[in-house]
Amino acid sequence: MPEQTPEANLNEAIAAIDLGSNSFHLIVARVIDGHLQIIDRMKEMVRLGEGLTADKHLMPHVAERALECLRRYAQRLRPLPAENIRVVGTNTMRQIHPDDNFHGLAEKALLHPIEIIAGREEARLIYLGVAHGLAAGDEMRLVVDIGGGSTELITGQGYQSHERESLHMGCVSISRRFFTDGKITAQAMRDAELACSLEIRPVRYEFRDGDWTRAIGSSGSIKSIGNVVLQQGWSETGIYRESLERLKRTLIEAGSIHKLDLKGLSEERKPVFAGGLAVLSAIFDQIGIEHMEVSSEALREGLIYDMVGRNQQEDARERTLKTLMRRYDVDQEQVDRVETTALALLEQAKRAWNLQEPRHTAMLSWSAKVHEMGLTVSHSQFQKHGAYLLEKSDLSGFSLQEQKVLAALVRGHRRKFPTTIFEALPRDVVSCTKQLCILLRLSVLTHRARSTVAKPVPRLEVEDHKISLVFPEEWIAHHPLTHKELEQEADYLKSSGYLLRFS
Repeated sequence: MPEQTPEANLNEAIAAIDLGSNSFHLIVARVIDGHLQIIDRMKEMVRLGEGLTADKHLMPHVAERALECLRRYAQRLRPLPAENIRVVGTNTMRQIHPDDNFHGLAEKALLHPIEIIAGREEARLIYLGVAHGLAAGDEMRLVVDIGGGSTELITGQGYQSHERESLHMGCVSISRRFFTDGKITAQAMRDAELACSLEIRPVRYEFRDGDWTRAIGSSGSIKSIGNVVLQQGWSETGIYRESLERLKRTLIEAGSIHKLDLKGLSEERKPVFAGGLAVLSAIFDQIGIEHMEVSSEALREGLIYDMVGRNQQEDARERTLKTLMRRYDVDQEQVDRVETTALALLEQAKRAWNLQEPRHTAMLSWSAKVHEMGLTVSHSQFQKHGAYLLEKSDLSGFSLQEQKVLAALVRGHRRKFPTTIFEALPRDVVSCTKQLCILLRLSVLTHRARSTVAKPVPRLEVEDHKISLVFPEEWIAHHPLTHKELEQEADYLKSSGYLLRFS
């Protein structure tokens, strides 16, 4: 089961780690009167992205370099409570072949769960971090973040992002593709910019014609470019189009990253600098940017503020589910009934089934809220339609694993128990997801009539794969349809090794 809602203790320090394609970042902060006070920062340029082969396997020496970094980070995290830590993996972590088991090895090295997040969720968190670093204002903003393997474009106002896109281009991937061995030519730069422009084109007008008035860049490539043009005296504030053009000419004249002699450019940034510059130059051109401010905040600060928001009833996941329920016209009264009974059953089963963490309660509650959303498509096999919509939608606030678990619960809430769906989940969440699904199924079955008349919550006893359901005396006798449905449910569960008895 993915880490979901254990609330951070805001009286203690909280930490966030961003496992990017180029660098791993860790920040430790305290929240004072709603503002972050950073008390520690760590950054290591691991270059995970450059270790990814054509068939998406991670080169052993790069994997070991990353794991060594995570072992060091684990020492720094050791004094903090687990609920005060959040770790996310982005583009390269999304791509690594499952057979490498790098995700599991990384969690073992760090001694903490790692969430793999989708590109648009990454974009939401980036905007959240950047927005908190800006002075309050109502203007519409464009935020650009160039990572090692992806680039995020976001528009937003205040702390709320609007349009969010994640493009498959970054400083590492573009440098590897066009600036082999560090060589920089005018043709290579043109080719790189053209490739980036083609990537931007499908979303070009979405951002070019937006009503944003401020462009803000974040993360390593943009911060590095901003630092260079400032120290070279080519810009007094931020990055201007003219300063980008001058920087490009300087790189082409040098002919190689090894010959670059630019104030403000670190040695560790040099290997991916040309790729980052090509990406930013294409963005300026395609979206029509003349000037860009540079932010010191990014994804990791967004993670911290997202954790704080979850403590203050501002959980993005709850907002996402409410939006889904409205969009798919979910029967609020029915799902409320199902949710109430499901949580009452969980209360009885949680000790025996070891479902005592807040994340278990949250996932059961969420699945109950959206289990009927597939009805909008068709009543026939609506559990499959709902699962598909959940798995393929952009669910703000959810990690990819949370999204898969939620989809599996909705897929399994009726008819045949889909054992193969559950077995396809990560091993450490298979058992608890099956158990939560059984509780959801029993609640849905209890409320199948959709009656507003209160139903009794049966007494539930569980032990391993044995389930005993006891209704009030004579209740089953007076509800023959429920009796028949429970018999059928017992057959469904038997196929997955669970024994259901009821009376």
